Order: sequence, then structure tokens, then C-alpha cells
Amino acid sequence: MLTLEEVGASYGVSPVLTGIRIEIGAGEAIALLGRNGVGKTTLLRTIAGLHPVSSGNIVFGGEQVAGLPAHVRARRGIALVPQGRGIFPHLTVDQNLVLGLSSLTGRSPEPKREIPSYVYDMFPVLDRLRARKGGVLSGGEQQQLAIGRALVSAPKLLLLDEPTEGIQPSIVQEIGNALNRIRKELNIAIVLVEQYLRFAWSITDRYYVVQRGRIVASGSTRDEAPEAIAHLLSI
Repeated sequence: MLTLEEVGASYGVSPVLTGIRIEIGAGEAIALLGRNGVGKTTLLRTIAGLHPVSSGNIVFGGEQVAGLPAHVRARRGIALVPQGRGIFPHLTVDQNLVLGLSSLTGRSPEPKREIPSYVYDMFPVLDRLRARKGGVLSGGEQQQLAIGRALVSAPKLLLLDEPTEGIQPSIVQEIGNALNRIRKELNIAIVLVEQYLRFAWSITDRYYVVQRGRIVASGSTRDEAPEAIAHLLSI
């Protein structure tokens, strides 16, 4: 599904990512772990096309996409849920979701331009709040809306940046359950940037630890407990 081959990215002359190598298959989920400022968000933005690649290759679905703009990658099936959610506060829940349909333009054959019923099935709260404006939703409701909007675009790969940040534990559990369903029922791959290790372990198959823009450790979340790698996140 996705292969990163020695990917690098910079801000001006300052390198942020160096030699990143990652592979993820359809329906797989991986966690990107590390302290703030080590390049995790930049890596997600680089995959999505919002930040340029300075070196290496990004192969998605067998196609080199490193030179493609973000809107073309979205049409190929890459969806980003950014940190801070990025919803439109003055639009209703349904209007926010409808915006996700724009990524369907140009696909062949083009899917039906309507909000899929599975979005409301995964996140029932969105069905109840269709007419409510995004700006008055709770943090957890906004996060579910942001993920739901990404799902409307029928992605093959879902990039999630800190989805549990500032959300109460009961809603975190609901989001985790929905993400596992998204993987298994919709066969969507997930790349998760997350500080809450228990949450990451409940969703992902593998982890990668990032330090100073490089991957310094990786492994299976099924074979290793989060406590075993926690010390790497403080370096």
C-alpha cells in the first residue's frame, strides 16, 4: 500500500527527516512515536503532499507519488486528519462531511457523491448532530467529525495526528473502537502519530520510534509491551 524509501524532508536548509524507511500494507496500522518536535507531523504532511520531499521516494499503490500535489494524492486515496482537527466551525456537521466528497472528483469510475452510511455507523454521534455547527461540538465530537470527513473521501490510507489529544477517556475508547472497525471492515491502512501508548497499542500492528528525524527503533506491538520502549521516547 505505502512504501517510504529513504525519505528526507527539510525546512529551508535545515533537515527535519532523514532516511525514513517504512512499509505498510492494506488494512495494516502502524504507530509513529517520539517526543514533540522530532518530525512526526512533518512525516505525515510529507506523505500527504503538504510538505515537499527533499530526497527519497514515496510509493503508494505501486505508483510514485512524491512529486504529486496534495489534492492529487487525496484523489489517489490518502487522507490526513491533522492535529487540531481542522474542521470548519461555522459549518454544520453534514456540511463539514460534504466537503470530504471533493476528493472523489476525477476518480475513475467516480463514486456516488453522497455521505456513506458507514460514516454514521462508525460515529453515531454525527448522525444525531447533523445540523449542529462544528464550532459548538465538544473536542471528542470534533475529532470524530474530522475522522468522519476523511472517511467520506473513501481513502485507502488514513493519516492521524494525535487523535486523542485533549479528549476524555470514554470518547478515546469510542474512537479506538471505530478505528479498529475502519481497519477490519473497510480495509483502510492507518498511520497513527500518538503519545498515548496504550491507545496506540490497541490499534496498531507495528511501531516506529522517531528521534531527530530518523527512525531509531521499530517492532511489533503484539510482541512488545509499550513499557519496553517507553524509555526511547524520553531521549
